[in-house]
Order: sequence, then C-alpha cells, then structure tokens
Amino acid sequence: MRSTTVLGAGAWGTALSVSLAHGGQPVRLWTWQAEHAHALQQDRENRQFLPGIPLPESVEATADLAAAVRGAEVVTLVVPSTAMRETLRRLQPYLSPEALIVSATKGLEEQSLLLMNEVLGEVLGEERAARSVALSGPSFAKEVAQGQPTNVVVASRSAAAALAAQQRFATPRLRVYTSDDPIGVEIGGALKNVIAIAAGACDGLGFGNNTRAALITRGLAELTRLAVAKGGHAETLAGLAGLGDLILTCTGDLSRNRAVGLGIGRGQRLAEVLEALGHVAEGVGTAKAAHALATRLGVDLPLTREVYLALYEDKRAEDAVRDVLARPLRAERG
Repeated sequence: MRSTTVLGAGAWGTALSVSLAHGGQPVRLWTWQAEHAHALQQDRENRQFLPGIPLPESVEATADLAAAVRGAEVVTLVVPSTAMRETLRRLQPYLSPEALIVSATKGLEEQSLLLMNEVLGEVLGEERAARSVALSGPSFAKEVAQGQPTNVVVASRSAAAALAAQQRFATPRLRVYTSDDPIGVEIGGALKNVIAIAAGACDGLGFGNNTRAALITRGLAELTRLAVAKGGHAETLAGLAGLGDLILTCTGDLSRNRAVGLGIGRGQRLAEVLEALGHVAEGVGTAKAAHALATRLGVDLPLTREVYLALYEDKRAEDAVRDVLARPLRAERG
C-alpha cells in the first residue's frame, strides 16, 4: 500500500494524518517528543492538540525520524516555520530520492525572510525544491479531521508533482486543486495570518462588520502586492490560498491568529496572549518577517506594518487603527 509520512503532530499535522487515513492510506505521524508519540499510540487521540478526534488504526505515531521516513512515497512537513530548516537537515539522510515532499507549513523564516520552498532549496537543493509541493487553503484542522467538506490547493513548479499531491490528498470530503504558483500560494498562506491578527484586534476593539469587510479587502491587496513582488501571480491570491484562507482566518472562531488579535485589541500584552493560547500562532513571527521583507522589496503593507508595531513595539491597537485611517486618500488600484 502507498505510504505517507507526516512530520509534525500538532493540530494540522494530526488532521492531515486522519484525512489521509480515512482516504485509505497508512500514515506514519512523527513527533519530536517520545512521550507525545507514546501518548498518541496509547490514547489513539491527540489530546494535547486535537482532542476529541479518534486516530484511525492506520495512523502510526513515532518519535523515530528515520523510521518515520523510511520507504515513504510522500513526506509532508507540518512543523512550525521556525523548525522547518532544522527538520529538513535532520530528514535529509533518510529521505528517498524519489519521495515527494509536501509543505503544509504557513509562514516565513524569520531570520532569512525566506518562504518554506526557498528554505527547502537551501537545505536539500534547488532541483528538489523545484519538484516539491506547497499545500494551503481555508482549512481549520478540527473541521478537516471531522470530515467537513473542505477545499485546498497544492502548488508546484512541477506539474507532475502537483498532480501526484492532488491524487494523494484528495478524499470525498477534501477537494484538492492544483496550481503552478507556489510563491503565490505560500505568500497567501503566510500573510493571511498577519491580517487575521489585525481582524482580531478590530473585533477586540468592538468594531463591526464594516471594519472587518474593509480589512479583509485591503488585506487581500497586501497579500497580492507582496506575492507579485516575489514573482507570484496576482490571480492566485483571488483563490483558495489567498482570499479563501483570508476570509476563514479573519472570521473563524477557531483561528489562533485572530485569537491573538482579540487579546491585543482588548489591551493584553503579547506574552500573556500567547501563554493563554497554548498553540503556535504563525502570524506573530510572520508579522516581523513580512514587515522586514516588504521593507527590503519596497512594498507598502500598511496593515502588516501596524500589526508588527502592535506586537513588537507595544503600539496600542487604537493608535494603529487611527494611523491606518489617517493615511493620504488615494484611488483604489489594488
């Protein structure tokens, strides 16, 4: 039978493992913590990150990276962006030359400002990066694991790789589209988390539907601007990895990044918000990286800039809103 390895046993990695298993595939789910792997095997549930979702018997949890990857046809990385480079380094000696690499991580590397595919290229080589795949789209982990109808996109510079990933991940409840624009898909998946923090802050301040609609629309313009500056296609951001994921993350109660924004809007400090959250919120690190990347590329991202200032320079959410609204008036051209 076809084998798939999922590296990263957080909520999203677990949800993808459950979805793949329900699609009839044996899955090895790797976690870096031996005690976590033992708990997953014993409880048949990820009580720490995705409680209430049974792990199918065809999902095998392990903390042994070599064993997890050995013989895998598809290796899916669902680790935090901060751990991507080190995970790739550790993975390299065990990786089959033919294995398809799929990244479901949404973020930028903070130090280098690189997309995950670019990090992969630095560690595993450009040839390997060219046939790797980015998976993204509006997909809360809990709902995917529950089998609720969901659409995502898989993007690669290799049409064959994108098609292979599409066939591997598609199930009767998970519809998978292909794309030839991994840059656009990765930028959309990363930056929407930053805009979701802004949306949560506006909700925390008590603003209503008008504000949220404007923020999502102008947030989409920022996603598109940065993607195009990086070499992506504007139309990609009108799809699942851009607008679709942006709407979900800015409005859904399951959004960790929106939850961060809610706390900031209510006057909490970032440290206490993150401590209460108990999960990784990729938008926090991405806000810093995206702000630096936009500065380097000369791209104007006013919402991203204000999120960065609120998170890292203690700017009050009220002042951030005021400064966005006080910008010079101009025509709407994206």
